[in-house]
Amino acid sequence: MRKRSCGTGNGAALNHLKAALTAACLGLISVFWPGTALLAAEWTATPGQPLQPLVANAAGGDLIILPEGRYPAPLVLDKTLTLRGKSGAVIDGGGDGHAVVIKAPETVMDGVGVENWGSDLTAMDAGIFIARKATGSVVKNARLQGPGFGIFLDGVHSAVIKNNVIRGDAGRRSQDRGNGVHLFNVENVRVEGNDIRRTRDGIYIDTSRDTLLRGNHMQDLRYGVHYMYAHDNRLEGNVTQDTRTGYALMQSKRLTVVGNDSQNDLRYGILMNNITDSTLRGNHIRGIRQQGGAGTISGNDGKALFVYNAQFNRFENNRLEGSDIGIHLTAGSEDNVVTGNAFVHNRQQVKYVATRTQAWNGNYWSNYLGWDMDGDGVGDTAFEPNDAMDRLLWRYPAARILMDSPAVLALRWVQRQFPVFRPQGVRDGAPLMADPARPASAPPGPKETTP
Repeated sequence: MRKRSCGTGNGAALNHLKAALTAACLGLISVFWPGTALLAAEWTATPGQPLQPLVANAAGGDLIILPEGRYPAPLVLDKTLTLRGKSGAVIDGGGDGHAVVIKAPETVMDGVGVENWGSDLTAMDAGIFIARKATGSVVKNARLQGPGFGIFLDGVHSAVIKNNVIRGDAGRRSQDRGNGVHLFNVENVRVEGNDIRRTRDGIYIDTSRDTLLRGNHMQDLRYGVHYMYAHDNRLEGNVTQDTRTGYALMQSKRLTVVGNDSQNDLRYGILMNNITDSTLRGNHIRGIRQQGGAGTISGNDGKALFVYNAQFNRFENNRLEGSDIGIHLTAGSEDNVVTGNAFVHNRQQVKYVATRTQAWNGNYWSNYLGWDMDGDGVGDTAFEPNDAMDRLLWRYPAARILMDSPAVLALRWVQRQFPVFRPQGVRDGAPLMADPARPASAPPGPKETTP
């Protein structure tokens, strides 16, 4: 390994003179342009050789170039450096522990492949582990494939995780894999434009605040995004596909969930458990159906939106489409504002398990059969998506086989004509007559790539 130089003079005296003049000039630069990287050097690694000696010789602010080839780990970046990989440059974790640990602030890893790190989830083995002191560090354009956590951020502030490709070990059970990106006790972190597949969860956010998750694609996972005890966070423009649950929002407050897409996720598009004071707006959830067909397992229907013990939230301009159940509310999920949403061709638009009427307004229902005599775009009669027969079928699921029988259809008709025993439930007092402009669908997921 050698450090590049700018050339040499002839004779010791000339060298001393040059050094003195250079030092004086750099001193003036540091006065007039504070923060300028001075004497930053570029180092080139040798494939097959450990990188740690090169890091030890480099100074803060230096650039280390990794040409194509494999480099043995572990590697600890304990000073502020930029590590830039050329195509085919891979750090091999050797199957044990962390492959790379970032400990210094403002460190940048750009375009470096990382593979084959440890699988001990208790020890939090990760391809890239970002420690608390690595404030402002950036990992971008990386290609990671391994059994443990992909990128683990531990208590760090102001880090950026951007445009990375992360793959788990498909040969392991889902619960034995690490998460693609794991955020623990972080603040002001941005996770953007990543493609994550076959890990346990795509992005896991635990006890963190002021994070932004934007434009990520997550596929073939348990949960695409998983929040736990995470307040004041924003989730925007992400796509989940073929997961067991697209977005699992749990035990959190003041989440802003905007413009996300859930495509063909198995059990839930968005799951909300004990969520308060949050906003869900402009999300598109479609094709959430139980594997094997609706009703295969009683109570396990696919739910576009499942709301459990969640209060004081706002659901606005979301599109819930083509699922077994559009929205399922239970366990005291009340005092929420539900307006401007489109419930389109779900087998059952609403399942509401409670005894208190919920007043919604201004949603579109594809099965609304009312009329609009004054032409204001709002139905003249309220829409109640459920009746007493629905409640009976929820209580006795085995009776579902009779759902479309003449007897049940007759009972539904009688109840509509003579609503003497109207059950408590959801009532939309101003149903929209026309399907509102549907949000732009997310483009297909990026083509599968192998790191």
